[in-house]
Amino acid sequence: MNRDLVNILGYEVDSFDSAQALEYAVKTGGLVVTLNPEMISQARKNPEFSKIISSSNLTIPDGIGIELGLRILGRRVKRIAGIEFAHKLIEYCAKNSKPVALVGAKPEIIEEAVAKIKAEFPSINIVYWHDGYFAEEEKIIQDLSSTNPDLVLAALGSPKQEMFLNGLKNNLPNAILIGVGGSFDVWSGRVKRAPKIWQQLGLEWLYRTIKEPQRFKRIFPTLPMFIIEVLKERLLTK
Repeated sequence: MNRDLVNILGYEVDSFDSAQALEYAVKTGGLVVTLNPEMISQARKNPEFSKIISSSNLTIPDGIGIELGLRILGRRVKRIAGIEFAHKLIEYCAKNSKPVALVGAKPEIIEEAVAKIKAEFPSINIVYWHDGYFAEEEKIIQDLSSTNPDLVLAALGSPKQEMFLNGLKNNLPNAILIGVGGSFDVWSGRVKRAPKIWQQLGLEWLYRTIKEPQRFKRIFPTLPMFIIEVLKERLLTK
């Protein structure tokens, strides 16, 4: 399966649908980036992070802003919610006896998330987990690598989680490595996802901002500025 890439503000995004993206990730392994406008904004100021995104094995359009931006540029690529994609990877690993590792969140959150995942998928083989509060990253990488997981989920926030996973690539060249942001909070049961209608309308970000007003400073002005930059790109390519 060949990648069909589309470009937005200098970053390439895979145009797979969810099933195709899952198939590709399972076949190729490597770093999966769940791209959103905030990450592009960070990457344009951070050369190391920019390089990691550009060299990913798979980049899925996670944020609704990416879907909207691509539509402005004339490409209809459907958003793939990172939390749902990661959940499908867990389901695949459970069905195919693939070992899984999790890193991130607070100690009590990851413990609850692991327990809930095991309850949902009794056959899951979680070989390693550790909270996101550690000082010696190299030791975590070595300990995690020694368990040889086929899937590593990191919930450390972006860009830290992508940088952490990038450091794992040489140790686990065949594993699927994916940053999952706040997914452990949801899987633990501590945080509720937006109602389905908000998800379907691509407004989950707005729902979360209403519920967590502190997120406002992260979303604005990043999202409107992102759209302005995309509109500029559209005008320049006409």
